[in-house]
Amino acid sequence: MEKVVALCKRRGFVYPSSEIYGGMQSLYDYGPYGVALKRNIRELWWRHTVEMRDDVVGIETTIIMHPEVWVASGHVAGFSDPLVECQGRCKKRWRADHLGGSGKCPECGGSLSAPRQFNLMFKTHVGPVEDSASVAYLRPETAQGMFVNFKNVVNSVRVRVPFGMAQNGRSFRNEITTGNFVFRLREFEQMEMEFFVQPGQDERWFEHWKSERMRWYTETLGVRADRLRFRDHGPDEKAHYAKASTDIEYDFPFGWAEVEGIANRTDFDLRAHQEHSREDLTYLDPETNERYLPWVIEPAVGVDRIFITCLLDAYDEDEVNGETRVVLRFRPAVAPIQVAVVPLSKKPELVEVANPLAAELRGRFRVEYDQTGGHIGKRYRRQDEIGTPFCVTVDFDSLQDRAVTIRERDSMEQERVPIADLADRLAARLQ
Repeated sequence: MEKVVALCKRRGFVYPSSEIYGGMQSLYDYGPYGVALKRNIRELWWRHTVEMRDDVVGIETTIIMHPEVWVASGHVAGFSDPLVECQGRCKKRWRADHLGGSGKCPECGGSLSAPRQFNLMFKTHVGPVEDSASVAYLRPETAQGMFVNFKNVVNSVRVRVPFGMAQNGRSFRNEITTGNFVFRLREFEQMEMEFFVQPGQDERWFEHWKSERMRWYTETLGVRADRLRFRDHGPDEKAHYAKASTDIEYDFPFGWAEVEGIANRTDFDLRAHQEHSREDLTYLDPETNERYLPWVIEPAVGVDRIFITCLLDAYDEDEVNGETRVVLRFRPAVAPIQVAVVPLSKKPELVEVANPLAAELRGRFRVEYDQTGGHIGKRYRRQDEIGTPFCVTVDFDSLQDRAVTIRERDSMEQERVPIADLADRLAARLQ
């Protein structure tokens, strides 16, 4: 874990937020390669969840919603964790349910206060006056925006149950305790999908989405199957509204932990909003003429958790000529950079070939041009560390034979290829 965190800072994946002012706990900024990796994850999720299916549509809802949304959903009354405070010298706060029954502070050994419930939602105010009438909240999840728009989508788009609504966006939780880098954050990005089904069809769809989501991790992202597992929630831990819920867990350096949750939410959310808003949210089935509140299957995941999962799963070290080589073995679809164009030197005659070549390849691939100097081997190592599958080297022979060398990241094997065939050859190998 420490090696991956250090690599993220060194190579421009993740920086501590507001670092020049000392940073803020559990808030991070994503650098150039981190942004690219997150974007790839997000687009692959959208592609496979929405664009490649005919039964899921997209939506984008606001971060600040009417405060009654959170009353109806139960977040105002119940979205809380038990908080204890150290009475000793460190004065730190802890989640009581994470202390395993210990009555002492893990930091300094001081005594702990009695637990009290702490609501995790960030409060804000809407309008010029900060009073009780202007209180609003930053959303702690994206799901409720889809539930309150159920009627709008059914009435305005040609969808029929079973169908899903998918959303990607920011959420905010004022976590008591955080840690493990970007695994648990106060500001994070979610990708959630609410799949509305006919009552009685929920178990079949629950199993369907379990299978689909696990397949996405192994076949699309390339996460190793032996580091993933399902873990069903027991009766004492699943949400009160859930008929069933399971986590897709990854074997992190700090232990098995949730990457994604899949829940059978029954009709809890639509029923709660129907009762609280007094709006009819039932669905009229055009085939049976039956009216009912659909049940919901929800796969929900944090982009930041997939991000750290991909980094840890891809991280590898091997020995090359007596030196340790660090390499991120990303799938090409995930890699921030797919092709690096590296002229052997800064000589103008090489740059005149390499620069236009990189510009041409950018039309088909994610390309980086690197003529920063230094030995070509060091530039290869840098590309290995950011996970670039292929480097294309322009050398002095290229001026005569109009060919370049493709160097493959994992095997380090090299192949001479005519420039005229380069784009097609790269496309075939990147698949």
